[in-house]
Amino acid sequence: MNWFLYIILGGFAGWLTGRIFKGEGFGFLMNLIIGIAGGLLGGWLFKLIGFNVGGGIIPSLITAVLGGGILVWIFKLGKKKND
Repeated sequence: MNWFLYIILGGFAGWLTGRIFKGEGFGFLMNLIIGIAGGLLGGWLFKLIGFNVGGGIIPSLITAVLGGGILVWIFKLGKKKND
């Protein structure tokens, strides 16, 4: 995949993560950051537990959404401590 496709996939994964785990989107830039960071985190975690995600858009999207969900969960934990 080229970098443009990663950005589009990351933005979509971030938007989808926002819809699933928070109920609304975070805005374009934050969706993009959550999607890309979630993809990296999800890929690293899957590799850590020995799960081979494989290639392609759908497995990458699922990995990014799950990793993004973990990031959203961490953000919520930090927000509750600060409230």
